[in-house]
Amino acid sequence: MSHYHAVVWIDHSEAHVMHISRDDVEKSIVHPSQPHHKLHALAGKPGSGRAPEESDYYHRVATALAGAEEILVVGPAQAKLQLIKHIHAHHHDMSAKVIGVETVDHPSDGQLVAYARKYFHARDQML
Repeated sequence: MSHYHAVVWIDHSEAHVMHISRDDVEKSIVHPSQPHHKLHALAGKPGSGRAPEESDYYHRVATALAGAEEILVVGPAQAKLQLIKHIHAHHHDMSAKVIGVETVDHPSDGQLVAYARKYFHARDQML
């Protein structure tokens, strides 16, 4: 079962996907298939000097968000932006459903749900 609103907190180690309503939360956690190594320059390696993005990870996160009509993407660093780029490139129908991208450190699941409910409530009041 999915809900109208969803929030995902993502970094390179895991993604917490929460489909939320006023009274209910449906939670899943997605991990990359390979352990994350920080994106440091790779001495002696051809290319951009960065570790490759894990497209499969972002695809599985997007799949976990399926069914939501409004999506809030949050996280502490670049993974949230890489997820957005992946959604725009590979999940065109989901692109318009992403209504916000925010920098959020490392909240507990309860704090994340409270943050998302407040965000969606404020947005709904503006419409």
